Amino acid sequence: MAFVQSRGVVHPREVDAAFEHGATRNWFGGKSRASTQLLDGMHYRGLLRVARREGGVRLYAQQLAHEGDGPTDPDATLDALIDVAVAKYAPLPAATLSRLVTWVCSSAVPQWHEHRRVALARTKARLPQATVDGCRWYWPAGENPTSRRFAHGNVLEDRVRLLAPFDPLVWDRERFERFWNWSYRFEAYTPAAQRVRGYYALPMLWRGSVIGWANAAVHDGQLQLQPGYVSGRAPRDAAFRSALQEEQAALERFLKL
Repeated sequence: MAFVQSRGVVHPREVDAAFEHGATRNWFGGKSRASTQLLDGMHYRGLLRVARREGGVRLYAQQLAHEGDGPTDPDATLDALIDVAVAKYAPLPAATLSRLVTWVCSSAVPQWHEHRRVALARTKARLPQATVDGCRWYWPAGENPTSRRFAHGNVLEDRVRLLAPFDPLVWDRERFERFWNWSYRFEAYTPAAQRVRGYYALPMLWRGSVIGWANAAVHDGQLQLQPGYVSGRAPRDAAFRSALQEEQAALERFLKL
């Protein structure tokens, strides 16, 4: 901490050169610089902040003091954190809500991990909820799941969206199957011969339904899409074909092709 304070902003290699802690095993079984892990741990605990990045590498600085810092109410803080997560991922089946609260308490504020059961009970008591086909669902206060506002918004527009495997719409695999009656799996770590849909298949959203997926690859500077469809074929209307071409063009612009 004193070293960071004396430098203002530090690159991990500066810390490594000053302390020579060597390498240690990281969370996925590989090797990382011990000093980098220490900096990351200090950031995680609120002792340091990320000042900026250089080439994707975090540069650290002393945490800024905030006006009014003082004792924190764990219950109020946990409720606020859980509300952020629920707003991101709702509507949530009961089992997913339980996992989400556990992850918030374990990862975001591990010092309050023992509060997780009480926090979950409090969350289930205060959030709007309903049982549909035997499944209990939860959503943020103030939202109306019977509203038709999305029919005139972005969800049902004539536009194809290729979603990341960890998009909030895709993230909860159980909910995904309940909504669209097919299973999606991230297969990047599955042996090639066992993959069903591809190394990095992107779920395809069209008019409020995930109707299939697409694998994207660049060959000779050209983006190539390989779509697949749950029904076995693409929608036949011209609007879909045009929308898929527009999404491919948007991806090409993003990739600067």
